Order: sequence, then structure tokens, then C-alpha cells
Amino acid sequence: VQLIESGGGLVQAGGSLRLSCAASGLPFGTYTIGWFRQAPGKEREFVSGISRSLDTYHSNSVKGRFTISRDNAKNTVYLQMNSLKPKDTAVYYCAARPDWIIVSAQYDYWGKGTQVTVSS
Repeated sequence: VQLIESGGGLVQAGGSLRLSCAASGLPFGTYTIGWFRQAPGKEREFVSGISRSLDTYHSNSVKGRFTISRDNAKNTVYLQMNSLKPKDTAVYYCAARPDWIIVSAQYDYWGKGTQVTVSS
């Protein structure tokens, strides 16, 4: 199983980025995909998730600014991040699990992450 994140980079505050998580080696359409992030010196935290039935859930810190979607034909989940703030700076990881969305890190598979840096 592989999860590969892409789309990170450096952006100014107020800007946007779209992250992608491309999966292989698993029945993608039956898995929940979550996005997490980890800033230097902080614990990894849940950001957003999308279930196989297209239910979505976002943390309060990103609600209204981030949107999650999936394209099962491409085995890819997208995280559209708008109105970015310096506090959004972190390494962003995608993760997969076969059941419903959870906010803890109990996911079966993880990507290696992509860096997002938001300058003020």
C-alpha cells in the first residue's frame, strides 16, 4: 500500500493550496481517508476526513476554509485549503482506514507527508 501526498509549498497568508493524496495497493473506494498535520514541536492533529460514503468532517480550526473531496476513479483525495494562515504551517499527511472517520491517529496506512508553509 502506498499513499503519496503532493501539492505542498510556500504561500502567503490568505492564499490557497490544493493537496493531493494518491493511493495504490488498496480497495480505495472502500476506505476512509484522513488528513493530519504536524507542526514543529507539536503533536500530530486531525484536519479533515472523507468516508467511502462521502461523509466529511473537518476540525474546528479549518472548518469553512478547507474542503475535502475524492475521485475514486483516480484513487485520489484532495484537500483544498483556502484563506491560509501562518498557523496552518505544518507537514500534512494523508492516512487510510477501512471504516468511518475518526480524529485519532488510528489509521492503518500513512503517507510520508508534504510541507505547507504559510508566510505572514
